Amino acid sequence: MTARYKEIKEKIQQKFEKLPRNHRNIADYIVDNFDKIPFLSVHEIADKTGASVASIVRFAQRIGYSGYSDLREAIAFSLQSHLTKKDTFPLVRQSSKDEDILTSVANIDVMNINETLNELDRDLFNHAVKLMIQSNRVFTAGLGISYLLAEILAYQLTQVGIDASVLKHTYSVFEEQILYLKKNDVLVTFSFPPYSIETIDAAKAANKKGIKVISITNKPSSPVTFYSEAVLIVKSENMLFTNSFAAISVIINALATACAVKNKSNAKIILDESDKIMTNQKLVIK
Repeated sequence: MTARYKEIKEKIQQKFEKLPRNHRNIADYIVDNFDKIPFLSVHEIADKTGASVASIVRFAQRIGYSGYSDLREAIAFSLQSHLTKKDTFPLVRQSSKDEDILTSVANIDVMNINETLNELDRDLFNHAVKLMIQSNRVFTAGLGISYLLAEILAYQLTQVGIDASVLKHTYSVFEEQILYLKKNDVLVTFSFPPYSIETIDAAKAANKKGIKVISITNKPSSPVTFYSEAVLIVKSENMLFTNSFAAISVIINALATACAVKNKSNAKIILDESDKIMTNQKLVIK
């Protein structure tokens, strides 16, 4: 992701909340299809979004461009340094001509990981790590499979010396729990289709309160990104209607590992203390 891309995305983010509904649809389409925009005319965009040509021109002007052509040119320029990509590691070879579900699933996960590694903004990744290290406490949040992912990240962070816990979906909704967070805390949200309104509301409430929000999600235009300081885009394509978490697991492990590497002394203290506790537990059991 180039600096120019981030600049365009930020312009859209800053105006998104105040945009009329049809302009929001245009914004979503442009962010989701960023690499296609340089090849689409204003009439083609109108056809794909159901908006009028005039609305698309006004949308471009609202976010700081003279018109659609100016916006399209800016997007084309931002993509110039990002035209070619190479796989980080190759796909799995088919074992036979017959359909092999195991191989098909593995190939999808390999593609998810490759695309994530190719497209993930390293500056944003490092910024997310810095926010967590410098925070007083880290809270993670998500629903469904995202809750399990949030729980895993919180666990791994505690193992490397960071005070982390997951927001519980029990007697109170996430937004109520946000009331107890302080400005030097950090909220990490996991938001994948179908997007949970409760998770989005939690990010919005935290952002309004001045709490830094890190979002791990599947696309730049997912609702939670508009309330986040750092957005980590992770591919989660799957053969089923659920999300694959292969690439998400890589990012979780990388975040925890980076925190440990950048804060070695604290991570070592926690590891040593944990070893003592486990050793004492084994002695008691014997």
